[in-house]
Amino acid sequence: MTSVQDPTQTSLESAAMDIGVITVRDSDYPPNRRLLEAAEKRGCALGLVDPYRAGPWIFRGRPGMGGALAGSLPRLILPRQGAQIGASSLTVLSQFMAMNVPLVNRVAAIRTAANKFLTLQALAACGLPVPDTVFAHSARLFYAAMEHLNSFPLVVKKLSSRQGKDVFLLENSRDADQFIIGHMETGQGLLLQEFIPPAGRTDLRVLVIGEKIAGAMALVPAEGDFRSNFHVSGRSRAFELSREIEQMALAAARAVGLDIAGVDIIVDSRGGARVIEVNYSPGFRGLEAATGDDMAGRIIDFCLTRARKTDSVF
Repeated sequence: MTSVQDPTQTSLESAAMDIGVITVRDSDYPPNRRLLEAAEKRGCALGLVDPYRAGPWIFRGRPGMGGALAGSLPRLILPRQGAQIGASSLTVLSQFMAMNVPLVNRVAAIRTAANKFLTLQALAACGLPVPDTVFAHSARLFYAAMEHLNSFPLVVKKLSSRQGKDVFLLENSRDADQFIIGHMETGQGLLLQEFIPPAGRTDLRVLVIGEKIAGAMALVPAEGDFRSNFHVSGRSRAFELSREIEQMALAAARAVGLDIAGVDIIVDSRGGARVIEVNYSPGFRGLEAATGDDMAGRIIDFCLTRARKTDSVF
């Protein structure tokens, strides 16, 4: 019979890793590679942890972790799985919290940020400006939402998407008929959102780390594309934020409950700003390219500071 380690015998001080990054990608994935490089420069032991290889368990009423992490725990966990994170991985993250391993970011905030409509709910509840949006989880409600918004074109998004994928533009009602056939999944739901024309629009990505603005960039849409995502266009430039936009980005991160957040803000041609999305595992390659700053290093520095503060508690 295989013995099960008593979780009381696993200490943070004896951890093999300072920071465990929750990701299904390997070290060739650009953000992971940059985090590894930044950690190495700081003498920090950083490991990539596949959540599907971690095995939470409860033995004699105490939580523990088997699988790839059997016998040692990181001092801190940095979840970076992205918008597609599911119930299984959230369970693993909750287990770390039960074992007093600090998370940057916490489970409740990740759950909110991974769902675009829950994010908008949290933002609106705090009085932050967001696009007019309707959630529809049936064809009937989808058509009702179109009538409610009452203006084409309309933006349609899936609840969880990344890098500009699963974001569509409906030009007219005929487009809607075809779209529903191919994309309306039972129990999933879609967002219908007002369209903000690209002409005269400024699309901003703001990186917030620990209640501070780490950097900001303006994204340039590809020719003929209404989306402004660095992974779509590959184009960005450094941007100096106004005080108003700075405060909006910080408030958005707080509203969702995130320590580290990528806040997407659109400023329309008349100067009106709206928060579009808040990401819990933001990419930073475009921001590093635009600003020349070491965003990976700032993330690692924040995590190490948080780990040291937590160590002092135990």
